Amino acid sequence: MIETISEWFWWDRLWLPFNLTWTDLEDKDGRVYGKVSDLYITLPYSMGFLIIRYIFERFVATPLAAFLGLREKTKQNVEYNAILEHYYASRSKTPGKVDITGLSKKCGWSSRHMERWFRRRRNQERPGVLKKFREASWRFVFYVGAFIGGIVALYDKPWFYNLREVWTAYPKQSILESQYWYYILEMSFYWSLLLSITFDVKRKDFKEQIIHHLATLTLLAFSWCANYIRVGTLVMLVHDSSDVFLESAKVLNYAKWEKTCNSLFALFAVVFMVTRLIIFPFWIIHCTWVYPPDHYPVFFGYYFFNAMLGILLMLHIFWAYLIVSMLKKLLFGSLTKDERSDNEEEEDDEDNSMFEDDDDDGYLKVTNGCGGRGGENHH
Repeated sequence: MIETISEWFWWDRLWLPFNLTWTDLEDKDGRVYGKVSDLYITLPYSMGFLIIRYIFERFVATPLAAFLGLREKTKQNVEYNAILEHYYASRSKTPGKVDITGLSKKCGWSSRHMERWFRRRRNQERPGVLKKFREASWRFVFYVGAFIGGIVALYDKPWFYNLREVWTAYPKQSILESQYWYYILEMSFYWSLLLSITFDVKRKDFKEQIIHHLATLTLLAFSWCANYIRVGTLVMLVHDSSDVFLESAKVLNYAKWEKTCNSLFALFAVVFMVTRLIIFPFWIIHCTWVYPPDHYPVFFGYYFFNAMLGILLMLHIFWAYLIVSMLKKLLFGSLTKDERSDNEEEEDDEDNSMFEDDDDDGYLKVTNGCGGRGGENHH
């Protein structure tokens, strides 16, 4: 059964244009092609990324945070109460008024006391600003390196300036060493993000982040196997460009460099809209949808690849809506909370927060002060 499934999965008609088989993509005549076995290395490399990340966060990001004067806010621990702990773990973290009243009678506490207990209990589980700073710093360093690496790999290639060149002589396009490492390192990094997502800062767009990481890995793996590598490198470069500004804005936000943070967020919003909502659909997707039929008969992989790009585009539109909402509040001086963030609650029930994050491939958040009127910190 496994052999039959494998034969169907690797059926030539699913991956390659008509009249081409896998034997046509065997290394010969000076050409070297990407192989499925090449991708196996991305899993151990992803573990390497996690190790490097741990070292970076501990010995670089943490001292940097201390140098910038970044301090964790002391959280108030709640008094242990078996009834409330059981309700919190099994029923709800945010009980309604009716439940608050019932729990008040069981515990002999006032409703105000009950609300304060649940508020503090929720705050205990929320990540501190130091954790967010370390994560954003790590992603910033990677995206800067990836973007620079992408430019180095593509600046002298004809398809970087003329997208029709992407399909010249396809699929018999030899893979270059720069393309190999660009792919392997990007895929390894996204594997590391997927593996660490459960213990990273959890965002309201948690599900969208998982979908994004899976779609990205699927897209890269398919493009590697089907030799869509030229367009794959362009997709990665387009995505990395805005992430550099996003992560740098987060880092400066946590460090309370408010005016610079606001400027970078506005710049990030512009770059995001241009790269993800203009260049990506009207250049990249146009290139993968309109040009290929001029070079070969369309096949399943053609539709599959474009479908995956469509999923990414829908995620871009979702995040663009959140970014525009925050940018609107930033410009009109009413930004007081992030559209995605799970921020700490204050004792008076006011959420005094502003920017925060992300990822990938996810996007700015809002916490303490960044983006306030005139760039000032309002608490």
